[in-house]
Parts: sequence; structure tokens; C-alpha cells
Amino acid sequence: MLDLSSVSLVWIIVGFLACAAVIAVAGTMLAGRADVLADRIGWGEALVGAVLLGGSTSLPGILTSVVTAYQGFPSLSIANAIGGIAVQTAFLAIADLFYRKANLEHAAASAANLSQGSLLVALLAVPLAATAGPDWSILGVHPATLVILGGYAYGIRLVKLAKEEPMWFPRMTRETQDEQKEAEETNEGEDGQTPLARLWTEFALLVLAVGVAGLGISQTGIAIAERTGIAETAVGGLMTAVATSLPELVTSVAAVRRGALTLAVSGIIGGNAFDTIFLAFADIAYRDGSLYHEIADANRFVISATIVMIGVLLMGLVRREKQGPGGIGFESATILVLYALSVVVMARA
Repeated sequence: MLDLSSVSLVWIIVGFLACAAVIAVAGTMLAGRADVLADRIGWGEALVGAVLLGGSTSLPGILTSVVTAYQGFPSLSIANAIGGIAVQTAFLAIADLFYRKANLEHAAASAANLSQGSLLVALLAVPLAATAGPDWSILGVHPATLVILGGYAYGIRLVKLAKEEPMWFPRMTRETQDEQKEAEETNEGEDGQTPLARLWTEFALLVLAVGVAGLGISQTGIAIAERTGIAETAVGGLMTAVATSLPELVTSVAAVRRGALTLAVSGIIGGNAFDTIFLAFADIAYRDGSLYHEIADANRFVISATIVMIGVLLMGLVRREKQGPGGIGFESATILVLYALSVVVMARA
């Protein structure tokens, strides 16, 4: 991590805000490029959101978890990964506020998004099982790490099949997003004339900008938190997790405002599934035993609450309520309540 011990708190805060501004601008542009690429390359918004957008915006978080685990701060590493998944799920409810035609879960229902949500629940259950099992390791790596990595790769393949050969279709309504129609309009418009090489280059540069700014936010956030004397679990779960998750918030809101609803939902759910890899890579980087057996009770509660949050979201995608309390669906309101409870638990850790 960066050594900011000699830097004044005022300049650290200035750096934090500057990085947040870069994320706000670059993240908005990143969502736009991802939306166009989804239509141009034919992958669909769900797969692009899960792999390209979700993975790209997760770079700051994965760097933070791996570096802190390697440097011997397992609680901070774990809390950053788990807290990031929880807050990003809550971000989906916030993005719902920006779409006024109907609840986001109604408009963005797809077989691919349901598959991603199911994959996320399965992957989140793995570290919980590992904490209750024996402290085994293979060359210093817990078997749960191999399960997470293999499970994610296989799960993404199933998501791709759900897009290409769906066995379930959402009922189309006036509010349901028609991805095929949007892809045709994109390809016939100005974006359809932009060379793919240029689109990929712009996307890569924006990913680099978001990654560097996100890492800067994580480091300045840690420095701010350290000077307040907050515990590692609270720092990771509330400070660095939220800071490194800002790209997901910006890109999901930007995607909703563009009308790329499936991209917004898949960017969060798919990004969260990708974020479970944080724990796998952090376990490899941690050299003092199994990282999973360093998971505290507060983190176990947050994992369990997040599984419930995703379960509620899946029910919302199946039920597809058009309107709900406060202009958002019952699932978004429930997710916000569950996340608020998680914040209380992490703050008291």
C-alpha cells in the first residue's frame, strides 16, 4: 500500500475526492462503451455486464483485498471483499430509484440475470462452509479457493448458455427492455459506424482510469480510517469496501440513465459473483494459514445477510412487480433494510 503517513489529512481528503471525481466521469463513460460493445459484439448486456463491466469495476477492490492479505491484514482483506459485495447489492436498489417507468427488476428480467444471481448465492455459500470445516490446505491454499475459482468459471459458461439458448423467457410488457431491438438501433446508428478496435481501446483506457482512481480511493480511505482508530473489520467493511465499490455505483446509475437496464443489473450481480474471487486470490496471497478461518462473526453475518439479499432480488426478478413502495420494488426496499442491518453489525465489530 501507499505510505501516506507523512501526508496531511487535508491533502489525503483532497486526494480521495479527486479520485472519486475521476471515477464519476470515467465510470459514466465506461457504462456507455460497455452498452455499445454489448450490442456490437452480440454478447448481450447480461454477459457483458457480468464479465467486462463487472470485472473491470472490481479491479480496485481485488487489489485492495490481495495486497492487505499479503501484508498480513486478513480481517481488513476479508471485510473489504465481503463488505463490497453487500454494498454493491444495495447500490442496485439505489439505481432502481433512477428508473421511474417501472421497478428495475421488472424491466430487466432475463434468464441470464437469474443465472448470475443463482451463481452468486452458490459462491457466497462456499466461504461460509469453509469456516465451519477443517483448516485444510494444499500448498498453502484452502480447497474452498479451488471450488470458488472453478465454480465461477463454470457458472459464467452457464450464464452464456442462458443468453444463447434460454429455456425460460420473461413475459414482455411495455416496460420490459428489448435488447434485440436496441442492438439493431445501435448498429444502424452512429455508434454502429465506430470501429471495434477504437471501442475496445476506449474501454481499456477507461478501465485503467477507473482502476487507478479506485486504488487511490482505497489507499486514501485506509489512511483516513487509520487516523480515526477504527477496527480493521469496520475499516474494510465500511470504508474501503464502499470506496472501492464507487465504480459499480456510478456505472450502474449511468447504465440505467442510458436505458441499459439489463447491463445495470448484470453489472452489479455479475460483478458481485466476480468479487467472490477476491477471497480466493486473497487466500492465495495470505501465507499464514487459511484465510477462511480468519473470518469473524461479523463477516459471517454480512455473508449470510447478502445471501438473503440476493435471494430477495431473485424473487423480485421472478415476481416482476411493476411498482412498489417509494417508487422501487419490495425487493429493493428489503435489500436496503438488510444492508442497513449489516452496517450496524460491521460498525460494532
